[in-house]
Amino acid sequence: MRKLTLSGYQALAEFRYQIRRFLHFSEQAVKKAGLERGQYQLMLAIKGMPAGVRPRIRELANRLQIRHHSAVELVNRLEAGGFVQRARAQDDHREVLLALTPQGEKVLGELALHHHDELRSAGPELVAALRRIMREGNDAALLHSVFPREKRKTIKHP
Repeated sequence: MRKLTLSGYQALAEFRYQIRRFLHFSEQAVKKAGLERGQYQLMLAIKGMPAGVRPRIRELANRLQIRHHSAVELVNRLEAGGFVQRARAQDDHREVLLALTPQGEKVLGELALHHHDELRSAGPELVAALRRIMREGNDAALLHSVFPREKRKTIKHP
């Protein structure tokens, strides 16, 4: 059975710390803009929907990894705040598509730019933490392929 070294645990802990730092920044920026974290994420998901994917509740719930009814509630609150609007698809009137309103575009644009700047600033530390995890995985794979199981226990990582 494969086990993590102390260095592996440290790499995971540092990566988690760097992610949490960014998420804390994000939560504060979104709160300052008068939105909830999920609302910002939903607006970003609408704007950043992959080509060929229509902005429907089902797709947004999937992109945010939340339940359908939770996505509906987020959309309801964003619609009430004037950030999002529902519209029937022109090719299939049964289908409801979501779009940002001009107000939603403005708020999202400001927040996304702020997030982008923060990632440019904090990104190198986040990437370094991820690279360390990747190295740990490669070191472990190399260790398993080069050394028999009984000799692995005696090898210490710096």
